[in-house]
Amino acid sequence: MKLKSRLFTAFLIITTIPLLLVCLSISIIIGYQNNEIKQVYDVKTDSITAISNPVQLLSRLTKGVYNEIVLMAAKNPDKFENSEYVNYLEKELTGKYSYLVIRKDNTFLYSGNTTKFEKIQNSIPKFGKYTGTVEGGLYVDGQYPFLLKQQDFHFSDGTEGSVIIITELDTLIPQIKASAIQLLLSLISIIILTASVLIIWIYRSVIIPINTLHAATNAMKEGNLDYSIEGDPEDEIGRLCVDFEEMRIRLKELIDVRLRYEQEMKELISNISHDLRTPITAIKGYAEGIMDGVADTKEKQEKYLKTIYTKANDLSALVDELSFYSKIDCNTMPYTFSCLNLGDYFEDCFGEINLDLEVKNIEVEYHNDTDKDTKVNVDAEQLKRVVNNIVGNSVKYMNRKHGRITIRIMEGSSFNRPEDVVISIEDNGVGIPKKDLPFVFERFYRADASRNSTKGGTGLGLAIAKKIIEDHMGTIWAESEEEKGTAIFFSLKKCKENPEQEQSFN
Repeated sequence: MKLKSRLFTAFLIITTIPLLLVCLSISIIIGYQNNEIKQVYDVKTDSITAISNPVQLLSRLTKGVYNEIVLMAAKNPDKFENSEYVNYLEKELTGKYSYLVIRKDNTFLYSGNTTKFEKIQNSIPKFGKYTGTVEGGLYVDGQYPFLLKQQDFHFSDGTEGSVIIITELDTLIPQIKASAIQLLLSLISIIILTASVLIIWIYRSVIIPINTLHAATNAMKEGNLDYSIEGDPEDEIGRLCVDFEEMRIRLKELIDVRLRYEQEMKELISNISHDLRTPITAIKGYAEGIMDGVADTKEKQEKYLKTIYTKANDLSALVDELSFYSKIDCNTMPYTFSCLNLGDYFEDCFGEINLDLEVKNIEVEYHNDTDKDTKVNVDAEQLKRVVNNIVGNSVKYMNRKHGRITIRIMEGSSFNRPEDVVISIEDNGVGIPKKDLPFVFERFYRADASRNSTKGGTGLGLAIAKKIIEDHMGTIWAESEEEKGTAIFFSLKKCKENPEQEQSFN
């Protein structure tokens, strides 16, 4: 869920759920307390009246006693001087927060609660001044508020009399107080519950991902790029986690590439040092032999000088190879691509190679299984370098008295490459061990661990061939079997339209 949706949902939860829960709580609490009031006070009233107008409810509590007083005042007023009857009325008012007061003329004959009555005595209406109703009574405000119902009458001797029911209001009905407390507690509980749910939800959806990101950044700061995190791409913070994870992976890849590059550079320097040291040591040794007089004959001197010349040529070839490889490895080698007829091109190559290898007793075979008009988009000079490097590598490891090298051009469809042509150069030499086959295109790699250079070469030939073919948008691979020979395959792109168009790349 998006952060905007979460905020909107949180707003709905804050405004709607507490309101619904409060309404539900009020309904339950009022209904429960209304039943309690009905059972305790034996009055029938609705829930709203019981909570919102407790004075009216208290008035109803004494309605029955007051009606009896009204009837008795009309029939037998002198009975209010009868202590037994007065006690009976007082007993009827017990539990209704009320007590009875009887007045004759200006003298109060009886008070059900003398202590409390003394505080409100002066607030009692005079005879004939009572203005309350039968149903509601008269509410008297002040320091000690109370509800009063008064019935004025005349005793049999003609004196003025009043029977008064006083209902205390300084303490409300316990159920009403309990309702108020329960409503308050319910409101607090609902607010706490809603806030807790929202806090947990926001914490899980916002704070936890942020803490995860914080931990990931700390791990990255300490150099740990293996600390992986996950995120929900459907929300903003989740997408941030996904972006962070992609950044971590990219950084790790870049650092791994950098480390591999540094390792390769160390190996490159080590290999260059090794390959340079051998001819330099030989040159130095033979030069010292000449200077020290070891070569004391003309024949020996010529032999030493010839060896020095040969080793110097090896050094020159190595430097040239290193210079060339440096250019193609840094992508600074300029290429001039053009559409060439593949058959014509390889027939020329075959002629040159055949002349060079005849003197070494190596037979060269050439087969073209493609259409005679097949053209490829290549740099002719660099493609020739590829062919010469592969053939030279085959010659170097040829251990047969009668060697054979076969050059074959095939349609790429046979190799699931319908837009390519595939060239194979196969020999019957010593072959390559299976464990070394995946590494033959690495620079300075030789199958012999000691890097014995008696066979010659720089160890860069196949690496250069691989880079040139890749720059031609092709692929190169090797197949070999020990003591049977090796086959090097590489693919080239066929020309599309405008075959005469040439294009140069740097």
